[in-house]
Amino acid sequence: MSLISKKIRNSARGQQCQVRIPGVCNGNSETVVLAHVGKGSGMGQKCDDIHATYACSACHDVIDNRTRAGDPRINRLYAYEGMIRTQSILLEQGLIEVPSAC
Repeated sequence: MSLISKKIRNSARGQQCQVRIPGVCNGNSETVVLAHVGKGSGMGQKCDDIHATYACSACHDVIDNRTRAGDPRINRLYAYEGMIRTQSILLEQGLIEVPSAC
């Protein structure tokens, strides 16, 4: 079951970049989109929207390898840290939920 959510994608509008690659991030919330982190299950496929981060256009270009900057392994860490911060925001906004164990 894949999680594709227009509400989650639209929630990126006007947000701050959560990737924040030093020397790359443009800090422009007008360019922020929901950028998928990692690969999908096949060529040209994206992962679920829950595996994404709010990213400015500059950070998005780096994590999608359209622009080269620094060490790609370190940039991937910035993307995953951004994903964690984005998931926290989505939880606060009620766009995702974690069911109770009971």
